Amino acid sequence: MNADREPNRLPLRAGAMLLLAVAVVFVGLGWHSAATSGQSPEEGLRDAQASVATTSTPASSSATSASTSERLCVINAGSVSGLASEVTDDLKAKGFTMSSPSNYDGGSFTENTILYRDSSQKAEAQKVATALGSSPSVEQRPSSFTMCRDGIAVVVVTR
Repeated sequence: MNADREPNRLPLRAGAMLLLAVAVVFVGLGWHSAATSGQSPEEGLRDAQASVATTSTPASSSATSASTSERLCVINAGSVSGLASEVTDDLKAKGFTMSSPSNYDGGSFTENTILYRDSSQKAEAQKVATALGSSPSVEQRPSSFTMCRDGIAVVVVTR
């Protein structure tokens, strides 16, 4: 009975275990990718929809003087629960274009900070700082800060 088998073939059980191991590796890689992306899938979907909406609709000529063409992302880096939502609502009422508020747990911020991408956003970041009124610092975004890549990040720590 065993004379018909080739000696170099893997048994069926070994092949199944190999496939199971490969599946576990791919599931682990997928989980790691999702966990370290720094952005929830819902936020990514909203950002994609917002970019499509802003490129397909003309700008409104009746915008308020505080309004910017840049999208603002308010990020709570402090321990005050709901702070990012409060600041988002405040800036939206002042005419700014907002994305959904989020949280940051990197721990490197000690004061309210406005982060702009490059010199073309600096004037807009100053307008946001003036609108907030709590004298936040205005700085160019470090390359290690990956949240709100396309807009101006408003990192809040305190009220």
